[in-house]
Amino acid sequence: MNFIDYYKLLELDKSASQADIKKAYRKLARKYHPDLNTNNKEAQQKFQQINEAHEVLSNPEKRKKYDQYGKNWQHAEQQEQTQQKQSSGTYQNSGFDDFGNQGGYSYSGNFDDDTFSDFFEQMFGDRARAQGSGREHHFKGQDFNAELKLNLSEVYQKHKQTLTVNGKNIRLTIPAGVENGQTIKIKGHGGPGIQGGPKGDLYITFNIINNTPFKREKENLYSTIEIDLYTALLGGEITVNTFNGKVKLKVKPETQSGSQVKLKGKGFPRYKKEGQFGDLFLTYQVKMPTNLSEKEKELFRQLQKLRS
Repeated sequence: MNFIDYYKLLELDKSASQADIKKAYRKLARKYHPDLNTNNKEAQQKFQQINEAHEVLSNPEKRKKYDQYGKNWQHAEQQEQTQQKQSSGTYQNSGFDDFGNQGGYSYSGNFDDDTFSDFFEQMFGDRARAQGSGREHHFKGQDFNAELKLNLSEVYQKHKQTLTVNGKNIRLTIPAGVENGQTIKIKGHGGPGIQGGPKGDLYITFNIINNTPFKREKENLYSTIEIDLYTALLGGEITVNTFNGKVKLKVKPETQSGSQVKLKGKGFPRYKKEGQFGDLFLTYQVKMPTNLSEKEKELFRQLQKLRS
């Protein structure tokens, strides 16, 4: 293999900080880890190259050599071979704490002889190849994503639900007040960890279907109520539907079409706030009488004269 641009490999530029290098390494190492890419030689090779890049760039001294010689590393071959003969010990990485390790990382596996670049071999010698296997990486398992369809009436109260994910039944408690599009995390119900790492998590996105006559906006509900002309003019008492039953409501005289009243506490449950509810807003729509008799029309004419 020829010279590998470690910065390009980790999708970084030369001004990258150590934190940037570490973050890029974690992301790519997880993506190309052999345990997640079974029988994929290209991913296996990419994984080892990423480890090589991290090994060099995360070590300030090695990074300095790399930046210094770059593509012209051949000119320093004699010098590097002399330095290697004088050096001793082994190298270690900068750690992989976010995936469960304390210190080093490793992966048990075999890689082809051409996995390492010539540059890496020249700078760090056969000891790099000798330690290219036998180290264990501890990765968190794969996160699972699932969608759960529920009717709006089903999330008015807390209830239990059984969800099947990858052939496994998971019993969940669905909190009252869950919203459409909301995602919740069920810790430890994802894929198994790699090399002893923690299990992944399960992310459930709710698809709430409104099967009611109410419009919902967070914890508040909205509805339109028809009243006849006479009740609107003279006032009276009507029975209206709420989400959990019927209530009697007094209509004020001379109620205008489009006016709104609020029924406090008759809305939807507040998410994870047991016993707390939003409000129900009712908009009056005055229904005009039709099929008037001659006598009714005459009475309206008399009323018109009185009003004018």
